[in-house]
Amino acid sequence: MNKFSKLLGYDPIEKQTSVKTEIIAGIVTFLAMAYILTVNPAQILVGANMAYWPSVFIATALGAIIGTLLMAFLAKMPLAQASGMGLNSLLGGLVAIWAGDTYGVRFTLGQAFMLVLISGILFLALTLIKINGKSFRELVFDGMPVAVRSAISVGIGLFIAYIGFQNAGVIVADPYVQVGLADFTNFEASKFTIVALVGLFLIAILDKLNVKGSVIIGIIGATIVGIPFGVTDLEILKGEGIVSWKFWENFANFFTGETTVFGSFLDVFTDGLIPEGGSIFTVIMVILTMCMIDMFDTMGTIVGCCGGNRILSDENNKPHNYDKIMISDAVATCAGAMLGTSTVTTFVESGAGVSAGGRTGLTALSTAVMFFLAMFAMPVFAVIPSAATASALIYVGVLMMKNNVKSIDFSNAINATAAFLTIVVMVLSYSITKGIGVGLLSYTLMSVLAYVVEAIKYAIDKKEKPVWNVSVIAIVVSILFCVYFFVPVTLF
Repeated sequence: MNKFSKLLGYDPIEKQTSVKTEIIAGIVTFLAMAYILTVNPAQILVGANMAYWPSVFIATALGAIIGTLLMAFLAKMPLAQASGMGLNSLLGGLVAIWAGDTYGVRFTLGQAFMLVLISGILFLALTLIKINGKSFRELVFDGMPVAVRSAISVGIGLFIAYIGFQNAGVIVADPYVQVGLADFTNFEASKFTIVALVGLFLIAILDKLNVKGSVIIGIIGATIVGIPFGVTDLEILKGEGIVSWKFWENFANFFTGETTVFGSFLDVFTDGLIPEGGSIFTVIMVILTMCMIDMFDTMGTIVGCCGGNRILSDENNKPHNYDKIMISDAVATCAGAMLGTSTVTTFVESGAGVSAGGRTGLTALSTAVMFFLAMFAMPVFAVIPSAATASALIYVGVLMMKNNVKSIDFSNAINATAAFLTIVVMVLSYSITKGIGVGLLSYTLMSVLAYVVEAIKYAIDKKEKPVWNVSVIAIVVSILFCVYFFVPVTLF
C-alpha cells in the first residue's frame, strides 16, 4: 500500500474493496446529492435577485469539495459533505435582505453567515475539548440510549427513501389526507414516478444478479428512459439558462463581482452582530439551534450510513474515526460560512455510495472530484433528472431497513416506543434532528417515570430494586432538546 493509499485509508484486503468499486461509489454519492448545487442557491436566495445565484452555486460547490476532502484525508471514510437542507432554509429565512422580516427580526447577510461561522467554531470546540479522553460529541453518542441509537439507522433509511419518493413524485401532496400516491391514470403527473420505478427495479435486479455498479447503472438507465418520457431535459446541455457553461464569468464574479456573497461575514465588523429588532439572546438561540441541528443530523447520518457495517463501525454501531468525522464536519461548516453558503454537513445520500461498496476515503475523494468538475461542466450533471437519482435513494432505504431493523429491541415497551417514535417522527417531520430529539425525550421521560413507580413499589414491598438506566448525558441532551423544541428562536 503506497503513501497516497494510506492517506485515504485504502486497504483493499482489510476493507474488502477495490479502486474501481471506490470510484464508482464516489460517483454514485455525487449523483445522489448533486441536486444541492442548484437547490441550495434557491433556498438561500428566497425572493432575492437571482444575479447572486452563480456566486452561491460556486460557494456550495467549494464547501462540498472542502468538506468531502476532509472526510477523505482526515476521517478516511466514504462520506460526503455539502450545504445541508433545512439549515439552508433556516439561513434564508433569517436573512431579511432576501426574505423580509422573520418574527420582526431583521438579519443582514453578513450577520447570518457570521452565525454559521460561530456555530462551526463551537462544533469544533465541542469536538476538540476532551473529558476523560473523549470529546463532548463522542460522549453524547455514547450516552444515547441503545434503543434510540439502534432506531436511527432504520429512521435514516426510511427518511432517505421518503426523499426519493418525493423527488420522483411517488408520494404527492393531497388536500384531504396531506400525502397520497401518484395518479397513474394521468401520464403527465406520473411519468417521473414511472422513470424512478424503472431505475429502482433495474438496480434491484442487477443487485440480485451481483452486478457491480448496479446503482450507477440504474441511475444512467433511468436517465436514458427519461428522454422519451420528457423527464430528462436535454435542453440543459445547451447551457443557455442559469446552469451555464460560462464558468469563467461565474468565477470572476464570485471573487470580485458586486453580486458575490464571498466574505460577506466580514460585514459584521462594521454592522455589528445584533440583528435589527433582536438582541444578544436572539443570536444565542439561533446559534444553539444551528448547533443542535448540525450535531444530531451529522450523528444520525453517519450512524445511518455506517452502522451495522463492521468495516465502517464497531459492535456498538459507532462509526470508526468518529472524532475525525466530527472535526471534518465542523471545519467544513466554518469554511462554508466564509465562502458564502449555509452550514456544511454530512449528507445522508452518502448511504448511496456506501451501498454501492464505498468503504474508504477514496470514495469521498471521488465525490469531491466530481463536485470540482461540476463547477466547470454543470450542464452535464444537471441533465440527470431527480427521478433517476430518486431510484438510488429509495433502494438505499430498502438496504438500510433490511440491515438494521433487526437490531432494535422491541421486547421492552419503553425501548420499543422510543425507537418507534424516533423512526416515525424522523420521517414524518422530515427532520433527523427532530426524530432523535423526540425519541430521546420520550425514552428519558418514560424511563424516569417508570423508575419512580418502581422505587415506590420497592419501598413498599422490598422485592425488586429498580435499576437506573438513564445516563447523565441523556438527561443533559434531553434538556437541550426541550429548549430546542419549546423556546422560540426570537423569544428574546
